[in-house]
Amino acid sequence: MVDFHKRILFSDEAHFWLNGYVNKQNCCIWSEANSQVYVETPLHPEKLTVWCALWAGGIIGPYFFKNDEGHNVTVNGDRYRAMITNFLIPELNNHDVQELWFQQDGATYHTARATIDLLKDTFGDRLISRFGPVNWPPRSGDLTPLDYFLWGYVKSLVYADKPQTLDHLQDNIRRVIADIRPQMLEKVIENWTSRSVYIRASRGSPMPEIIFKM
Repeated sequence: MVDFHKRILFSDEAHFWLNGYVNKQNCCIWSEANSQVYVETPLHPEKLTVWCALWAGGIIGPYFFKNDEGHNVTVNGDRYRAMITNFLIPELNNHDVQELWFQQDGATYHTARATIDLLKDTFGDRLISRFGPVNWPPRSGDLTPLDYFLWGYVKSLVYADKPQTLDHLQDNIRRVIADIRPQMLEKVIENWTSRSVYIRASRGSPMPEIIFKM
């Protein structure tokens, strides 16, 4: 399939804390002495849980996880499936795109049987996921454009005016994502292909073989 990489809809969630805290669990601090690094966060920090899907042609989202009362909540299986049914599928119907492939990581609420069945009903065999027709390699967050581009890019901009409320932060997230131009996404996806080839070689073939055959 020509330009297969341009037909993958990569998806993911991220937390945005109101206080601007960024999870640095993947960062290492090298020092000859005890660095005494502390990260101060409130006991119960206010945050938004945001979902997006990104492909070469655009971004679907952001979607903010909220309960029936409009309060911000984290993700579980029921909420994730509700997002697919009530947001993702209608959004796909608004795009004149045929045969997009859908990618998700191996989070439990992504891979529950009810979720996989729902995604198969929507995408058929064009599902790249653990327990899906095409397996997505575990522990491979650095392979998705949302992890190596989108979330970091958005977080670098949304705190510039120091939002004081979650509504303000949510508006900033919407604005920054809406301002991302198609040319930038095209470069991000082209970069994904080179990253995939490099990581496949260095890790001994973690990428789904179908991606390299099509």
